[in-house]
This record gives sequence, C-alpha cells and structure tokens, in this order.
Amino acid sequence: MRAPHVSTQASTISSRSRCVVLCSLSLSLIPTAPLMLGKASPWSLAGVAAAVALLWLVAWTLEWAWLTPRRLERALRAQGVRGTRYRLFTGDVRENARLGREARLKPLPLGCHDILPRVLPMFCNAVKENGKLSFTWFGPTPRVMIHDPESVKEVLSNKFGHYGKQRPGRFVKLIATGVVSYEGEKWAKHRRILNPAFHHEKIKLMLPVFANCCAEMITKWENSMSLEGVSEIDVWPEFQSLTGDVISKTAFGSSYQEGRRIFQLQEEAAERLIQAFQTLFIPGYWYLPTKNNRRMREIDQEVCKILRGIIGKRQRDINDGETSNDDLLGLLVESNMRESNGKAELGMSTDDIIEECKLFYFAGMETTSVLLTWTLVVLSMHPEWQERAREEVLRLFERTTPDYDSLSRLKIVTMILYEVLRLYPPVVFLTRRTYKQMELGGITYPAGVNLMLPLLFIHRDPEIWGRDANEFSPERFADGISNATKHQAAFFPFGWGPRICIGQNFALLEAKMALTTILQRFSFELSPSYIHAPYTVITLHPQHGAQIKLKKI
Repeated sequence: MRAPHVSTQASTISSRSRCVVLCSLSLSLIPTAPLMLGKASPWSLAGVAAAVALLWLVAWTLEWAWLTPRRLERALRAQGVRGTRYRLFTGDVRENARLGREARLKPLPLGCHDILPRVLPMFCNAVKENGKLSFTWFGPTPRVMIHDPESVKEVLSNKFGHYGKQRPGRFVKLIATGVVSYEGEKWAKHRRILNPAFHHEKIKLMLPVFANCCAEMITKWENSMSLEGVSEIDVWPEFQSLTGDVISKTAFGSSYQEGRRIFQLQEEAAERLIQAFQTLFIPGYWYLPTKNNRRMREIDQEVCKILRGIIGKRQRDINDGETSNDDLLGLLVESNMRESNGKAELGMSTDDIIEECKLFYFAGMETTSVLLTWTLVVLSMHPEWQERAREEVLRLFERTTPDYDSLSRLKIVTMILYEVLRLYPPVVFLTRRTYKQMELGGITYPAGVNLMLPLLFIHRDPEIWGRDANEFSPERFADGISNATKHQAAFFPFGWGPRICIGQNFALLEAKMALTTILQRFSFELSPSYIHAPYTVITLHPQHGAQIKLKKI
C-alpha cells in the first residue's frame, strides 16, 4: 500500500478547511459597527450569532453536498473509473428506488437463478454502461463496485485498519448496531466478550433446542395435512417463526411468543428504514417530526425497554448465584463480568448489551430464515437434488434426531446449502469506506469513498465460477469451498477475514437440523401460486412469499 504524497495530503487538508475559509470570508461581510464596545444590544448580538450559525451551515452544506463530491468524482474519473452523474444531495438514491419499483413488478421465470437484474437493477445498469469497475452515488458519496476477489480479500482482511465500516446513521442505529458496526478497540472488546458465547462447544449444547423447535414446526405442518397427506404452506413466515423461536430460546431462554413483539417491531423498523433511505441525505431530516421518524423512534424505545427488562433480570439472577442456563445472553453477561472484573470501562455497558441483543434478534432470525426459505424453493425447482439429499439423510439417520457429530457428516446437504448461499446470499453486498488515501487494484482511492463488495455479482461471475455460474450446481462444492472456485475470497456469504460473521456456525447448524427434519418427513414442490420474485428488505426476501406443496412420506 502506498503512502499518500505530501502534495495530496496538502490538497486534502485544503479541501477539508474550505468550509472554514468560506465561513470566514462571509463573516467579513457582517457589519461590525453595532458590536463596538458599549453599543451592542442583546438583539444585535443574537442577530450576529444567528448569522454566523447560518453562514456556517451554508458553508458546511456546500462543502458536503457539492465541493467534496466533485473533488472525489474528479479523482476517480482521472484514473479511468467511470460512473453515473452526481445529483445534488440524493445522488442515485431516487433512481435506485425507481428502478427497484419497476423491477418488483416483473417476476422471474421459475427455475431462473439470474436474479441480478431484479434485485440490483441500478448496479446492473452501471456495470453494463461503465464496466465492472464503476461507481454510483449513495447520496453525496461515490460508491465504487469492487469485483476482483483479490481486492475483496485485501479490503476484508483490513490488516492495517485502513478500510473501515461506514459509520451507521441515526436511522440504521434503530435496527441494530452491535459488534457488526464497531471499529477499532470497541470492536475488539465486543468480539472478545462475545466469542465464548459462540464457541462451537457452546453451540453444540444448543442443538437440543434446535431439534425441539424443528419438531414443533413439523408437528404443526403434519396437523395441517389433508386426509391424503398433502398441504400447502407459505414457508417464509413459517421459517421466520422457527428461527425466531430458536433465537429466543437460545439467546434468552424465552419462548417465541414472549419475543414475538420484538420480531414484529424489528420487521416494521426494517421496512421503515427502506422508506427513510429516500430522504436520508437531506440535512436535518432526521429531526423533523414526520410520521416515519416518530414511528421509528417509538419502535426503538419499545424494543430497548423490553430488552432492558430481560437483561436486568438476567444480571440480577447471575449476581444471586443462579445458573445462566448456557443461553447466549447468560454467556454474554458472564463473559462481560469476567472481562470487566468490576471495572465498568473494561466491559460492556447495559446499552452495549442491548445493541448486541438487538443484533442477536435481527441477524439470528433473518439469516437462517432466508437461507431455509430459498433452500426449499430451489430444491422444489430441482427435485433430483432434493431426492439426493433425502437419501443421504435417511441413510445416515433414518428418522432419528441427528446429533452434532452426525450433522457434520452431511456432505450433500452441506453442498446444497453452500450453493444456495452462493446464488441467494442473505446479504447481497457489503460496504467499506476509505478513511485515508489507499491504493487498491491499481487505483488510488481518496479518503471518503465507499467500496461496495457485491456478493451477488462475484458469486455468479462466469470468469470465477465457470459458464454455469447462474445455474444451481451443488457439485461444485463437492471438495469443499476452497476447491469450488478459483479464488478463496470469491465466496463470502458470511463475510471474510477477521470480521467474518460470529454467528456463521450457529446459522449453518440450525439450517442443517431444520432441513434434515423436513427431508425425513416430507417431499415438496412449488405451489402453482408461487411467484419467483426475490427482492431486498435489508436481506433477500421472497416478495410474494414461498408457497410450497408438502406431501407426507
């Protein structure tokens, strides 16, 4: 990595101080006579203060919304990086929303796994018009798409801390922050405290909870069967209930019914966050008392109140010598107590734990429910792979409940899950930000550029995966992930490097248990009412549900 030249540093410093200079020049125009000693009235002082504040706001807005974007755009275009035209304040946000609305009106043919034009239409257009290395605008910030796996590896490795997470805005913080959003020492501390809760030996102890929740879901499905042993179910809400039940019991020792309110609130907050993206870049918009803003604050307050009560009770129980029951919250609280050793600054605060719990709920439910939904949809489209998976499950377990070691022997099921994660990853892209000038892949990026790592593009690039990149072919993972692709960083559904998702093993184990339980008891196919329409609400959802016809075996 190349250090910035002195001249570039001087230019950067100059651009950063531009708003100060503009404000100073504007101040020189303010009449100073009323401010002479003994002649200044309170009203004139207030007027000058208001004028200073207004001029500062104008200068800051000019720098933020126009001068900085133009400077960054010139730096990129000078190196041959092409992109869309900058629109004041919003950039491409409105155009992205328009193209998304149009795409959502057009479902895909059954069996089609080329979901890129529907899920990320604006980015598809950008690549067609400007090439793989191109940029769009996320408000006043250019967002460059990085398609090269070697560059992805360098960004996600982040050995020197030069590629940081984009700081979450006020809207995003209402969904969840936690360890996924932190940087530096705070991230290291939270990761250190969280690691014991997600150790494979602890997750192993949670397998009976997975099994019991799956058994309850299967019983519910069997009870809905007709006399012929057939029923039709929308598995999308079913899997949300299943994973919500699992995360409630493994994280908090409570039932899904007790945690249902949190799930409902976070789902509503996610939908409202998408609406908020339309106005995210209007300065001060967050503070306006709009209906959406008020409701998002209300949701956050209610979720925090529920979680504060759960956490407070758990802390009191542990202080009174009661067991943590090895659930995630108990393990987290105990680990936090060990880390802090009586010194609050060394551990997490209650607010920190609340944020981690919000992340438990959102990520723990969303990731696995999305994976299971698309797995059943895809196996319904490819019955030959469904049958191969069932044969493996019945050969290894018959109809018994598998244990931890038995699940690890599932080769075909694992191949299928990996291939579904390749074609339908829960998160379709990751972003990082340059906080200093950096050289990456032969391009020098100035500070203040967003780097977009598009999983959905990289996971189906024919140059990496071959001509069948858009086809469902689990055999590519027959010899593991490392041999499935030409580059080790070309498959990263849970991220990569030191910040790889801490709950990856939890999610995969839960998915294996659920899929195994279903395959043991049912065959399934797509309902005639199913519409193939993937779209994103933070994660990759089925727009019209996932209606599946089940047949008892």
